[in-house]
Amino acid sequence: MTMATDLAIAQYGYKTNKPSGLLNDIFMYTVNMAAKTLVSVAQTSKTEDTEKWKTTDHLRFMIMLMTWLTVWVLRVLMDHFPLSSSLPFNPLGGSLSALGSFDSILSSVSSSSALALPSSASSSLDLVLYEEVDAPSIKALGRSLTHILALLNEIPAASSKYLFAMTMAERIMEGNARHDHIELLQVNRAALSSAFARTSSLLYRFMHNTQSQDDSNGWPVRTMKALPFGSYVAPYVKGLSSCFNMVMSWVEAAEAFRLPKKRNNEGAFGGSAEEYAEVMGEKLAQELLWITNKLRVYGAVEQALVQWSGSPGLASLALTASPRVQGLIVRISAILFGDLNQEYDEVTREVKFKILVLWLPLFCHARNGLSYPILTSYEKFEIERTMNEVISSLPAMDQEVILTNWVQDFAITASDWPNLQPSYDRWCQSARQLVA
Repeated sequence: MTMATDLAIAQYGYKTNKPSGLLNDIFMYTVNMAAKTLVSVAQTSKTEDTEKWKTTDHLRFMIMLMTWLTVWVLRVLMDHFPLSSSLPFNPLGGSLSALGSFDSILSSVSSSSALALPSSASSSLDLVLYEEVDAPSIKALGRSLTHILALLNEIPAASSKYLFAMTMAERIMEGNARHDHIELLQVNRAALSSAFARTSSLLYRFMHNTQSQDDSNGWPVRTMKALPFGSYVAPYVKGLSSCFNMVMSWVEAAEAFRLPKKRNNEGAFGGSAEEYAEVMGEKLAQELLWITNKLRVYGAVEQALVQWSGSPGLASLALTASPRVQGLIVRISAILFGDLNQEYDEVTREVKFKILVLWLPLFCHARNGLSYPILTSYEKFEIERTMNEVISSLPAMDQEVILTNWVQDFAITASDWPNLQPSYDRWCQSARQLVA
């Protein structure tokens, strides 16, 4: 009971309009008296051999009823006629120092094993204690959703609790959406926006670690590429290196059966640190794709657009990421590009310019469709059309930077998408009109 009272005090510590100190004291005194009379009546009724009440018992019961009626009247007065006061107010009224005596009385009532109170009497006590504090606040709901979304990043995808946490998050968001209230929808948007920022940051960290390990192990290949005709020989050298690493991993696995296993940074994954980083990168990319789709569902995709336009490190690492991670990032970028021409307050001209400059190279250099098509032909057509529309809405200087970079990337890659030739021709024509 004390914990619940402290929670109520913490949540309703101060208000702008509070009952006066005199009314507080009267209300607190009346509540204490009502609780004492309730205990007295209950102790009289607990004796099993008592067949009927005496006159004093009836009088005591009437006093108890009148006292509780007075409590209700005072509560109505405090709610409808608040007066300013500098003292902290709590749902029970009165000063905070008086709560200890009331808690002790209620504790004695609840701890009596022979006390037989009707359910209505117990409910009355709950109403006095938890009035106005029996429901969690909207901020608490947002904190809970944010916490569950953060747990998704930590729980392994193979764990059964991973699906449990994702289902819990979806249930909270769907419940908020069913109420169709702007504050509840804002809870979903804020929590998803925070999850998008956190997950993209973790994805960058794991991709950066993987890239650093590859750079430290791949210096022979880089040296070979720097030599004349080295670009033709380097793939064969890289293939031989992969075969050698595979044979060495088999040798290490055989040694593991003969020697005691030692714990290292591989943890419960059981593979090498590089494999662990790659698997975690794919897991985080899958979560980021899921969060992006949820942001679209709940009308907050502009938050993701703003954050995606400020992620140059992730855009750079995505160019050399593993095919599965790169495919997921391409999918996320395609979803965001599809909404780039919508009218959003936070998606400014600068945001559109940055997102085009940063992520257009990924579309040109991505290894599309190695194991499965990342985007369908219709999706590619729609995204390409959106790009042309967005580019045409930007100033001529921004168009020049974007289209110049696109020509450089598009000309040296085998991919024929995205083809922004219409935007390039339109920009050239507008430049010619300035001369005329």
